[in-house]
Amino acid sequence: ARAFSVPLQRPADCGADHYFDSSRLACAPCGAHQRQSAGGSSCECEPGYRTVSSNGGFSVTCEKCPENMSGVTQDGWNCITCPKGLTSRGNCKCPNNEILVERSVDGVLLDEALCIHCNGSEQSFSASDASGSRCVRCEKTFIQVSKSCDCNSPNILTGGLCFLAREGLPPKGVAAVRFAQLGITLASAWFLKNLQSSAFACWLYSNLTACQALGNMCVMNMNSLSSSSTDACGLFQYIFVSTARVGVIHSIPYWRHNLPWLYYGDQPGLASQVLEKNHFPTTFTFKGTDKDVKLKFIAASFDAAGNFLKWQSLEGGLLQLCPDTQTKLNAAYVFGTTYQQNCKISVSKILLDFANPVFYDLFLEYNGGNGQQHLWAVPVLNLNLQYNEKLVNQGSNMNNWLLTRRFFLVDALSGKENDLGKPPRVIRIASKITISIRLVSHTQRGTIYPPLITVAYTDVLIQNPETQSVMVSFAVSYEMNQREAQIQTDIALGVLGGLAVLWSLLKTAGWKRRTGSSIIDLQTVFKFLLFYAGDLANVFFIITVGTGIYWLVFFKAQRFVSVLLPLPSQEEDFVTYIACAFSLKALQFLHLLVSQLAIDIFFIDWERPKGKVLKAVEGEGVTKSAAAPVSIWRTYFIANEWNEIQTVRKINPLFQVLAVLFFLEVVGFSNLALMDASSSLTRSSESYVAPWSRILRFGVSAALWVAIAILQVIFFAVIYERFVEDKISQFVDLCCVSNISVFLLSHNCFGHYIHGRSVHGHADTNMEEMNMNLKREAENLCSQRGLLPNTDGQTFQISISRKMRLNYDWIHETLTRKRGPARLLDSSANTFEQSTRAYNAMNKFLSSFIDHVHKEMDYIVKDKLLLERILGMEFMEPIEKSIFYNDEGHSFTDVLYYGNETTLLIFDILFFSVVDLASQSFVLAAILTYLQQEIFRFIRNTLGQKNLASKTLVDQRFLI
Repeated sequence: ARAFSVPLQRPADCGADHYFDSSRLACAPCGAHQRQSAGGSSCECEPGYRTVSSNGGFSVTCEKCPENMSGVTQDGWNCITCPKGLTSRGNCKCPNNEILVERSVDGVLLDEALCIHCNGSEQSFSASDASGSRCVRCEKTFIQVSKSCDCNSPNILTGGLCFLAREGLPPKGVAAVRFAQLGITLASAWFLKNLQSSAFACWLYSNLTACQALGNMCVMNMNSLSSSSTDACGLFQYIFVSTARVGVIHSIPYWRHNLPWLYYGDQPGLASQVLEKNHFPTTFTFKGTDKDVKLKFIAASFDAAGNFLKWQSLEGGLLQLCPDTQTKLNAAYVFGTTYQQNCKISVSKILLDFANPVFYDLFLEYNGGNGQQHLWAVPVLNLNLQYNEKLVNQGSNMNNWLLTRRFFLVDALSGKENDLGKPPRVIRIASKITISIRLVSHTQRGTIYPPLITVAYTDVLIQNPETQSVMVSFAVSYEMNQREAQIQTDIALGVLGGLAVLWSLLKTAGWKRRTGSSIIDLQTVFKFLLFYAGDLANVFFIITVGTGIYWLVFFKAQRFVSVLLPLPSQEEDFVTYIACAFSLKALQFLHLLVSQLAIDIFFIDWERPKGKVLKAVEGEGVTKSAAAPVSIWRTYFIANEWNEIQTVRKINPLFQVLAVLFFLEVVGFSNLALMDASSSLTRSSESYVAPWSRILRFGVSAALWVAIAILQVIFFAVIYERFVEDKISQFVDLCCVSNISVFLLSHNCFGHYIHGRSVHGHADTNMEEMNMNLKREAENLCSQRGLLPNTDGQTFQISISRKMRLNYDWIHETLTRKRGPARLLDSSANTFEQSTRAYNAMNKFLSSFIDHVHKEMDYIVKDKLLLERILGMEFMEPIEKSIFYNDEGHSFTDVLYYGNETTLLIFDILFFSVVDLASQSFVLAAILTYLQQEIFRFIRNTLGQKNLASKTLVDQRFLI
């Protein structure tokens, strides 16, 4: 690596007797009597030596001048006698107002240089120019004031101009620039040279460029307002007030003849009149043949000296400091496209590209009624406006704003202290520029208020330009008054929230009836809050989904612009609603999960022993006749099937997530969430991509979730469950074939019953008999499966009496005192026998209850009233008899995932949306949503399996 290594040397590193050899990229010594040239890349002869030959670099030959001709000509090639002394570089010099002459008119070199005095008399009025090489006519103010080329006292000489001392002149200006962010006030070299002269020339002669230059210095001083200061803005205001008699331009009271338009005035409430009193006299559309979607901004540009440069369109990136393609830069001025550009720029690049400031007066071009092109002045809100050397707080109250007109991008001029040829000490950069377009309220034709450009400047103290950088941004935002939409949202939230309270009270009342308690205690209040959390989450969900779809449809589909999207700052309430909906829905989901994991369930085995068997009596050595044991495998089989359907849903969760992600990222529905007027699903890689709208992102994703979920529910209900597999109905059929009923209690006195008693009397049989039984049933050669004679109703909602519940709890206490053997082989006989007896007792009790054996705990079967079905509660209280309500809709799925699809779906949508809003990534949201689905499914399966084993005495090892 060292073989290709070279030392780093810069021209500044070379000494006075060395030069920078560009071919070697290193310093090289100059020859005898030579020194480094001004550029540093060659050598030149020392003072007193003339150049004999020069081929650049070190190829310079010098020769000493004779004693009587010690001076060297300006070009360095000849020696000459200097009558009035030498300069530090060995050239001849002349006094002020004299010019140096080294050659005759025909170019012949003189032996002795001449210093010729310029004739300042009335006939000539000449003086030497800045280089001292020729006589030119004096500046006109000298001639007008003193009739000569001298500006003697009491006349005033300032900025190279001569003014007559008299009363009424503008006061002496303060050539200082205040950098409030840094707390620095500098004596600007540019202001020292030009401030007073520009003010005098503007006041006395109405000089156009002087007035513009004075206005530019006021803008460089951040349009500072002060009651006593005589800075650039103070002098401008002095002249503005004093020239009221000269009239105004274009009937604009703030635009005086000969003066630039810098202010709108400081009257309270003026800003709101300027921005809202008049509408911009043209309309904008998004679609159709008369499309008018271009904002034709045009700027009048001036240099720091006040010279008009040209009219410039903002297209092409005039105000955008960040580099980009022309297509993307021009997208900033397509109406309806929210534009945002941010980047970091090095200070060295800024100093290189913006050495001289350019000032802009911005207008918006439009067609007048007579075909004439007109301009609408665009006001400027300068966030760095200074008053009495302090920043003015340009807050959110429009009535307190002080609007201005002229602005600049970079000021690297006013921060130069002593020498205009040296780098500045401080520069000021327009670090944040925002053009705001506001839509007129209740417009149907795309009418807007006058645009506003907001500029925020950053003061940078120059230390090391190569390492320093500044973050800059340029934005175009569109907004409308969202107060009416917010009021409507609040009304909807209030009304639906009130209805949610009533609905939660009904749920709580139904819960109290089902628990068999009439006392309002702390548990009742807590239950009400849980119900209200779920219902309020639904309210927030309905409002947010409705809001998102509303903005998606009405913004993207409109032709004449009537609505504009809320700004990011206006979306905070919407995001808060989503967060509230997710939090409350998560609470409801956890409540649902806990409730399902605590249900009481028992499998009633209707199978009876078939015959008797001989059984040895342990310890007695004899055999006795006993009833043949009933196989437990049917119970295990039903338990496993119940375990499998605990987390079955009406949709396929994995397909749901993948389908949503496919439509968002592959088909391109995510492009509908961009803050532009386009409704296209595809975007070119070269086109500008607008920022995301959080409202549109939620609206698009939620609409897809709901639409795909509805299609899935329809597909499974109409096609899949009818022609392929219906696990819920199959479970009910399986119970009947297995001769096992399911008795479950989701509340203390309420639950569900699946009647699975076989119409054939027994199910523990061989294959041939099983097929024969099914064939007889298919040919209607046997009774129907229903609980009541000649009916098919197998599923019921049950409301049991307290006496029935007390008996159930008494037996169940024995059943759950020991949860069964930990191991089948080494369990204690007493525990096993006790659990077996409890199981048999529960089975006998429930089967006899179903068979109406216990007259004191009997039940009746009836249909639910329509209002009872709608409200989800029972009006009759089971005091003496329990009540079995006919159920044709398999309501027992309420204790499964299957019967709570709406809650699960809304929770998934909100989880997906919260992750997406936090990460702005649909892919990450889809991955995390699927993971949480699997995690909660695993928890539900695992804990549900344990609860099933605990409540039914089915050994958990047989649940697979």
